[in-house]
Amino acid sequence: MAQERYQYGTSPRKTNPDYNKRTKKVPQKRQLKIVEDLPRQQVKVSKEQRKTQLKMTITVASLFLLLLTISCRNSQIDKKFNQIQEQKKQLAALQKENEQLKVSIENSLNLYNIEKVAKEELGMQKLSGKQTIYVTLPKKDHVESASEKIVIKEEKSWWEEIADKIFNF
Repeated sequence: MAQERYQYGTSPRKTNPDYNKRTKKVPQKRQLKIVEDLPRQQVKVSKEQRKTQLKMTITVASLFLLLLTISCRNSQIDKKFNQIQEQKKQLAALQKENEQLKVSIENSLNLYNIEKVAKEELGMQKLSGKQTIYVTLPKKDHVESASEKIVIKEEKSWWEEIADKIFNF
């Protein structure tokens, strides 16, 4: 492979490789047979082509339904999550209000405020010496012993009373 001639210019001379490139053979597509007997030049599709088309259609439809189901489920999850977050916000607001009410109740429960409400709203006043009434109780104990008989009188209907009178006579 010695070079026989001098080469002018800056680009080197291309040499032929020692091997041949293999090219991929592209399978030829089958052409549909056209039936000339049909009046409108309709194309006849083979059973194999129909089966492959049906399989592809079913596959695409099932993928679409799967994606639709997943997206619907995700939207339901998002909706429930938003409801939970809203309820948590309401709970926090109610707890804050509850704490504020507890603080206000504790502040209003001192003796001065109670006395003020009693005088102004209920018309009460402090006890004076004239309003005191002394009661004297006897020194005797009024305890009944358990040995006494307790009689409970039941109300009876008129015919039961007549029957008792007849039997007791």
